[in-house]
Amino acid sequence: MTIRLQNYVDGSFVDSTSTETLNVVNPADETVVAQSPVSTADEVAAAVRVAERAAVTWGRTTPSVRQAALLKLADAVEEHTDEIVAAQVRNTGQIAALVKSEEVLVGADQIRFFAGAARLLEGRAAGEYMEGFTSYVRREPIGVVGQVTPWNYPFMMAVWKIAPALAAGNTIVLKPSDTTPESTLVLARLTKDILPDGVFNVVLGNGGTGAELVSNPALGLVAITGSVRAGIAVATAAAKDVRRAHLELGGKAPAVVFGDADVAKAAEGIAQAAFFNAGQDCTAATRAIVHESVYDAFVDAIVGQAEQLRPGAPDDEDAFYGALNNVNHFTAVLGKIEALGAHTTIATGGKRIGDKGFYVEPTVITGVRQDDPIVQEETFGPIITVQTFSTEDEAIDLANDVDYALAASVWTTGHGTATRATARIDSGCVWVNCHIPLVAEMPHGGFKHSGYGKDLSIYGLEDYTRVKHVMSAHD
Repeated sequence: MTIRLQNYVDGSFVDSTSTETLNVVNPADETVVAQSPVSTADEVAAAVRVAERAAVTWGRTTPSVRQAALLKLADAVEEHTDEIVAAQVRNTGQIAALVKSEEVLVGADQIRFFAGAARLLEGRAAGEYMEGFTSYVRREPIGVVGQVTPWNYPFMMAVWKIAPALAAGNTIVLKPSDTTPESTLVLARLTKDILPDGVFNVVLGNGGTGAELVSNPALGLVAITGSVRAGIAVATAAAKDVRRAHLELGGKAPAVVFGDADVAKAAEGIAQAAFFNAGQDCTAATRAIVHESVYDAFVDAIVGQAEQLRPGAPDDEDAFYGALNNVNHFTAVLGKIEALGAHTTIATGGKRIGDKGFYVEPTVITGVRQDDPIVQEETFGPIITVQTFSTEDEAIDLANDVDYALAASVWTTGHGTATRATARIDSGCVWVNCHIPLVAEMPHGGFKHSGYGKDLSIYGLEDYTRVKHVMSAHD
């Protein structure tokens, strides 16, 4: 019997009254593992009202109370790691061991970071900025926030959204992706008896459900990790009521390899950053931009790396990545490969693997032009293109000449080269001689079509607060 999933509202799981349902499909074997309701507009509105009521008391709690709750939640996540992993891989087809090490255990650590950060919010020093008056700044919770999370890292993206929002004293209504809701529902269940009822709520559904949520005028902030198209829709909905939006959107990360780089090291690091999670990562290395003096050596090296990093089933611990998330995305990725111009060369990969499950070979494409769609558009699959450059200025121009600006990397042994390039590359994060590691203490977020707002770090926490100036007359 197929499991029918439920919303989590006001501290309890509740059936939706909707007659519309969605099949949740395991992309590793294409079996239906659950049915999710498409929540009604009334159900979404009811969840927001619940969060409004809970905000009255939760927003007045002290940072120490919120810290204690988040620390308990982090412990609960670790205690239920295997359950979370199992729920997620049913929906994603990811490698189970990597979900455990790179999402769940890291997610618990990130919750602990925000538990501590809850007690470190600061404002401008109180003082007399005008004679006869004392001023100070308060950082306050925004109130109710609506959040929409993606399918590529369902559990970790939920953590990135809820941990800073809760630490700042906000209440939440979250809609997970329709293809990957189950690990978020486990997280919701773990909050029972840790968070007061109504502080964290989950409504299930499709894109229309998300649109219904983010258009609710009671929300003080709407936050999304997702595509540029979805981010624009969220920002538009927020603008109609002059509400704040927090957008973490797509990427098309360049990896610039200078002539003095360690080519073998660069090829290994860039290949891993390109194909991790089947390239379904907004910071994935998707465009290698390589100096002409080492271009041939780099292509040979990254092709060799790609041919070693094979995909596999969730329980295959020797596999590097799993299936693409859903049939529509799988079809779109293969379609982008099929649409390549005659001037390009598939150096390795480019094909489906097997006839069951949404698996695609690691793919390296050479001979591309800067205006090719495969260079300009996010593919979100296990694909990397390789281009060549002759001067540093040309390399920077190629790196910046896309609509995205989330992440990038520079590969060089020259300190001056690294310093100049990291300053000039237009991305929210630039790594040097590495690509893709993240830490809770540092901000994650981009510019241009990659959105605005920061996840992780104290900057992420501040994004979930509002600033109030209080001024008091001495007489």
